[in-house]
Amino acid sequence: MFFYPLADGARLGYLEPWHADQFLASITGSFDHLAPWIPFAHKVTDIEYARTFLQRFADAHAQDTRHLFGIWQGDKLIGGAMFPTFDTTLGICEIGVWIAPEAQGKGLITASARYLIDWAIRERGMSRVAWHTDPRNARSRAVAQRLGLTYEGIKRSSHVVNEERQDGEVWSVLADEWHDTGAA
Repeated sequence: MFFYPLADGARLGYLEPWHADQFLASITGSFDHLAPWIPFAHKVTDIEYARTFLQRFADAHAQDTRHLFGIWQGDKLIGGAMFPTFDTTLGICEIGVWIAPEAQGKGLITASARYLIDWAIRERGMSRVAWHTDPRNARSRAVAQRLGLTYEGIKRSSHVVNEERQDGEVWSVLADEWHDTGAA
């Protein structure tokens, strides 16, 4: 497996269908922490769904339309980052992240997102990378700010988490802003 080193011995790498057991354990073990913000946390409840979820991303990765990465500390999956949309024709994508509560505050999400945004813009030629978060998620907003993303506003009733409609806060960075900020 290929990994990008992060701080404190953690590393970022592709999250694949054969990681289904680790993915399930990570999501169910952090359910209370993830449940308010992560729609798929409510669905990844058994090994079959975990494997199916990861296979969908693997298939989309092969088509270059979505990408999924895990964050490991040793052999334990402690979080992840994804491009739930990745449109090379339009040059736009969205990045999303999650982390186990015990791994918070170590800069792993910021480092992972920084690396992946840089890859999307510099290597893949994306013009715009979006970051969507729940307006109540102060930690996610803080990462967007640390990365130098621009706040765009609120998309009211934009998505569903556990059968409840929620607002979404939108942040983004454009390619010329990313290069100018030196954030990478």
